[in-house]
Amino acid sequence: MIRRKRPVAGVCALLAALTAGLALPAGAAADEPTGKDAPKVNLVLDVSGSMRAKDIDGQSRMAAAKQAFNEVLDATPEEVELGIRTLGADYSGDDRKEGCKDTAQLYPVGPLDRTEAKTAVATLVPTGWTPIGPALLEAADDLEGGDGSKRIVLISDGEDTCAPLDPCEVAREIAAKGIGLTIDTLGLVPNAKLSRQLSCIAEATGGTYTSVEHQDELTDRVNELVDRAAEPVVTPVATQGADSCAKAPTLESGLYTDREEFGAQRWYRVDVPAGQELRASVSVAADRAVRPDHGVLLRAVTVHGREIVRGEAAGNGRTDMLSTGLRYPKPERDDDDDQQTAEAVCLVVTNSFAAGSGVKTTPGLPLELTVDVVDGPDGADDVASFGLGRGWWLLGALILTGFVAGLLWGWLSRWRFAVWRTN
Repeated sequence: MIRRKRPVAGVCALLAALTAGLALPAGAAADEPTGKDAPKVNLVLDVSGSMRAKDIDGQSRMAAAKQAFNEVLDATPEEVELGIRTLGADYSGDDRKEGCKDTAQLYPVGPLDRTEAKTAVATLVPTGWTPIGPALLEAADDLEGGDGSKRIVLISDGEDTCAPLDPCEVAREIAAKGIGLTIDTLGLVPNAKLSRQLSCIAEATGGTYTSVEHQDELTDRVNELVDRAAEPVVTPVATQGADSCAKAPTLESGLYTDREEFGAQRWYRVDVPAGQELRASVSVAADRAVRPDHGVLLRAVTVHGREIVRGEAAGNGRTDMLSTGLRYPKPERDDDDDQQTAEAVCLVVTNSFAAGSGVKTTPGLPLELTVDVVDGPDGADDVASFGLGRGWWLLGALILTGFVAGLLWGWLSRWRFAVWRTN
């Protein structure tokens, strides 16, 4: 995901808000961030010996992480208080007990001095063990105080080496405190065991897991997560789709979460007034092992079942989430007021995910639905026609130009041939 190509707001909402609305304990709502204080982000970096491996764009994992951190520090919003914690950076011995204590605060969470933070990052050398669980406990303590949003971004190239302190259980313990802290994880190696562990950590707190294999991907993803901490906290509303349009809940503009069974459909209704435009997007997350080659389909249909427009996406198992969206502008009417009533549009979400062998299919997959009903564009009738809008005249002009050019070229070719024969 490239920083300069960020998705449009409302088109692909993130899994962080989704799973937070579904998985956090009931008592956590009272302690959700209010945004009055500065948002806080703690970057937790794995500096274990395996970070010496040179498999990221021809450089070592450590070098790629340093470069990414320097760029992130330059781009961090002024209002964000940022800190850096390391794991495995100091102890190089074989004593497991000592190795599992090896986590330290490299730069304290607070107002950012970019030069000082970069200087600290430059000193890092891949050294020891991978105490993810202990580092997460300390990182959560680093973020204590204030009622702004709190986020840990964990970057690692290997599994925790300090069991039985299970980092997944640590993440669940942090979530149970109800302090509104989200943990996002990034894996630097496409490894199934690492993916499962980092996914479990992220899911426990409503965060996201991302596998990255290139330095620019790492930079862009961390930048995005840091930026997100500065954005207003949006709490998704839990809803329950139906198995038909007639039974579907009516939704207003907002962010919604649900669960959808494998290979199933969920129906929702939205009232779209004349002259307004419906914009909807859906994200379905694979929060467990699924078979490759799957897809997500979002359709807008009338209450009588006629399809209006659709959006679809397909995956091959390399991503943990599929997203798609659609737009439907309802034209203005020039008739009497009776014709101005809102139209009930049904949104249908269908997925073709299949659970992997031995994987539980319940509960259903996390689903996030964004609904926006906004003022429609001018010429809504045209926009609804193949998305060309007022570009029909341009299409006609291009066709006419091509036709005339073809005639001229044919005439010139025949003239040149006649001249050649004469000579």
